Amino acid sequence: MSYTVIDFISLLGAICLFLYGMKVMSEGLQKVAGDRLRNILGIMTKNRVTGVLTGIVITALIQSSSASTVMVVSFVNAGLMSLGQSMAVIFGANVGTTVTTWIISAFSFEVSISDYSILLLAVGVPMLFMKKSTYKSLGEFLIGFCFLFMGLDLISKYVPDLRSNPEMLAFITEYTSLGVGSILIFFVFGIVLTMVAQSSAATFAITLIMCSQGWISFMLGCAIILGGNIGTTITPILASLSGNLAARRTAMGHVLFNVLGSVIVLCIFEPFTRLVGEITGACNGINPIDIPMSVEDNMADSTLLNPAGGLTSKAQSAVAFGLAMFPTVFNACNLLVMIWFTNLYVKIVCWIMPAKHKDNEEEFSLKFIGRGMLSASELNITQAQKEIAVYSERVGRMLTMATELIHLPEKDSRYTETFNRLEKYEEISDRMEVEIGKFLNHVAEGRLSPQGKLRIAGMLRIISEIESIADGCYNVGRTVNRQHQNHVDFDPSVMKEIDEMFSLVGAAMNNMLEIVKEMESPEDSLIIQAYNKEREINNLRNNLRDSNIFNINNLKYGYQEGIFFMDLIGEAEKLGDYMLNVVEGVKHQFQEKNED
Repeated sequence: MSYTVIDFISLLGAICLFLYGMKVMSEGLQKVAGDRLRNILGIMTKNRVTGVLTGIVITALIQSSSASTVMVVSFVNAGLMSLGQSMAVIFGANVGTTVTTWIISAFSFEVSISDYSILLLAVGVPMLFMKKSTYKSLGEFLIGFCFLFMGLDLISKYVPDLRSNPEMLAFITEYTSLGVGSILIFFVFGIVLTMVAQSSAATFAITLIMCSQGWISFMLGCAIILGGNIGTTITPILASLSGNLAARRTAMGHVLFNVLGSVIVLCIFEPFTRLVGEITGACNGINPIDIPMSVEDNMADSTLLNPAGGLTSKAQSAVAFGLAMFPTVFNACNLLVMIWFTNLYVKIVCWIMPAKHKDNEEEFSLKFIGRGMLSASELNITQAQKEIAVYSERVGRMLTMATELIHLPEKDSRYTETFNRLEKYEEISDRMEVEIGKFLNHVAEGRLSPQGKLRIAGMLRIISEIESIADGCYNVGRTVNRQHQNHVDFDPSVMKEIDEMFSLVGAAMNNMLEIVKEMESPEDSLIIQAYNKEREINNLRNNLRDSNIFNINNLKYGYQEGIFFMDLIGEAEKLGDYMLNVVEGVKHQFQEKNED
């Protein structure tokens, strides 16, 4: 029986089904956890021990060390976690990812889970149509779980039968008998395979199939898995490229941890693998290193090798157990040694990636978000919140500039300088609104919980209102510019009233900044203050409008002066409205839907 192109395409389809199942399962769990996941990562990193435990638990839950590491990079990027805290979580994530290998190992040969996949789908699919979002997400998890093992079963079905296709066996055996060279070749193969698949679990599954089919020995399978430990760092590296320096340092710390541990084990590869084999033999009854590669081997055992070629289910079970044991022992030993050098790790990473210069607030830049950090949509919300806080602070400085501009004479050199800065900040504000909006839209395209979608909608409203504040501040500057061009000077009593209005607006701005800074849990007292400030601004605007008409009629000052006076007061009142709109956007961002 020849291996056809259709069989090869079917094999690719099976691998795609496996990877898609992992993606759906991971995203389903992330959506179930949602806020709790963010809170756990934000709080449970007080020390190295809790940080490690957090990394283990989170990675075991979402079934992906790459996803959990990207989350950590995201939190460091958002300023919610220090570099030292992130190292502990990453150490734990490497241990937590072994849970996936044990699940695949346990169900791959001992139990044909794919036989029960249809039954699980019968449970999972109806859950998608339930009203409660938690049940929908659990349904997604079950469906992903089914697809994962259906894909694994199909991979086993469509991999080439080496006995029927000896030319493929000859191709592989060219690289399996080179001693140390074979170990290095398959080690590099594991790195490349994991980088391409961006999943160490996928590499494990493929390695398990290769070993069970008799393509490679157990020892070479361990070499592939060891290489996969380095290859899995590619995802957080890609995620950190558009992040800030702290995010890039976190990704570098992950690379150092994995590379250093893998290289050390590679140097003692044979004794270490034999240790794993002995542990497997003690637990499972069969040392996978002792399993022969072919029936021609003098040590061939009919209970381990099928006469037709390939391993028996008993031998496959031992190999699966050993391949799951290898990364567990490796990562556990790596963790127990490296955790004591966390501070040294941080120093080394900071030495490798030093800070070049401080952020220039006068130039356009985003501090916390970037296109490369979109792997975990539910958690990217935190970055957006931090970036919005930076955005609002920049616009707050515009209000200070606009207020200063009112008091500066036209001929003063500071007037031109301040107006130019105000104009530049307005341009920066426009660009920040666009970039944050694009980021939020990309996040919204991901798999979000209903609460997450509600927050995205709220944040889009918030950035629009903040941009309106920036436009209002620039309009104040333009009004002052026109006032000077028309050679209009304000009476001291008028300036006092303008100062009174802008003092209220400044207080409202400070209150709004405090609320945006604590967007996750704004204080009720600050929300109430926001409404009170807006009412005060409206009342003062109404009083000044009436007094302005009275003063013009009584010739206290000219009509043109009154026009410019009310233009400034009107712009100030609009600023108060925009600020209240921002506060309401924050207030309603976490409003629960009734159906949830």
